[in-house]
Parts: sequence; structure tokens; C-alpha cells
Amino acid sequence: MNITSAKFVKGVVGDDEALDDGRAHIALIGRSNVGKSSVINSLTKQKGLAKTSSFPGRTQEVNLFLINKSFYLVDLPGYGYAKADEQGRDKLKKIIFWYLFNSHYQQKLVLLIIDAEVGLTANDKEILRGLEERKKNILIVANKIDKIKNAVYLKKMQELQKMVGGHKIIPYSAEKKIGVTELTQELFKK
Repeated sequence: MNITSAKFVKGVVGDDEALDDGRAHIALIGRSNVGKSSVINSLTKQKGLAKTSSFPGRTQEVNLFLINKSFYLVDLPGYGYAKADEQGRDKLKKIIFWYLFNSHYQQKLVLLIIDAEVGLTANDKEILRGLEERKKNILIVANKIDKIKNAVYLKKMQELQKMVGGHKIIPYSAEKKIGVTELTQELFKK
């Protein structure tokens, strides 16, 4: 199965009829500037579909992208952005926690996007623990693998696998289009 159509529907910060229209949700969560929007753009082959920025914290809402008119990619704000003031960080954290943990919305799959070079941060571990406690279907996307030197790649991936336990990891590079086919297949699994 391939992605043949993708469009931005809207950004929401609370309950919305679009979230309740019966379509499956696949959520993307990760630190600020880890490349969530770039992953969406590489999957959909639409460079500007999800707005990217070198400025961390650009995504301030739950952004809905309708894929093949059948399911939503749900782009959540990034977490852990240190330069935002405390009130700004709290606002984004509330949106993330509302959608993933406190709302009635169910996700078919949650893609935890991490920076493969940096590895799992304390914030990543906290989110992963929360997802596991709520028995979410989790897939780890190790983005930016093109930034890792070949000599340490295998070791980095092994360390990461040890940290995430039995969760599947897809090595990914939005920039170099590595892992796109494998991740696309995961999105279409029943």
C-alpha cells in the first residue's frame, strides 16, 4: 500500500469533530526539532505539507493530516524545548497529555520519533513509560540516522534497542529517504 493522497485538515487544541469522524489516528510524538514534520513530508512525498522550521516548538497544536482519505497522521507538538518559558512548555505538555493520555481518542499506532544520534533522552523515556502504562501500540522511529558515523551505527542501534525493550525500531532518515518504505508498510498494517 502507498500513500496516494495527503492533505492538512486542521490544527486543534481540544475536542473536535474531525477527531471523531471514525478514521484511525496514527500519532507522531517526539522532542522539539526531532523531525516529526520532516517525517510526515518524506512519507507523503510533499515537501511543504507539514511546516518545518529550525526554530524548536513550531507546532503548537494537534495537526491533522488526512492520508488516502482513510486515516489521520496526528502531528503533536514537540516536548522538551528548553528555550520556551515555563508557561509555554506547560501549555504544550497539556496538549500532548490531553490527546495521548486523557482524551477518549484512541490511536491505532503511536510513532515515537527520536534522534538516532542523540538517543533516548529523559523526556523520551518519560513519554515512552506513559505510552506503555496506557498500553498504546508503539513504534520507535530513529530519525536522522544519516548523521551517525558508520563506525558507531550498529552500536548506537543496539544501545537504543536495549533502552526501548521489545518495541520495534525503524532506522529512518527523512532527509535521505531511508526507512520510508518500511514505515509506510507499518502505517497500513491492520
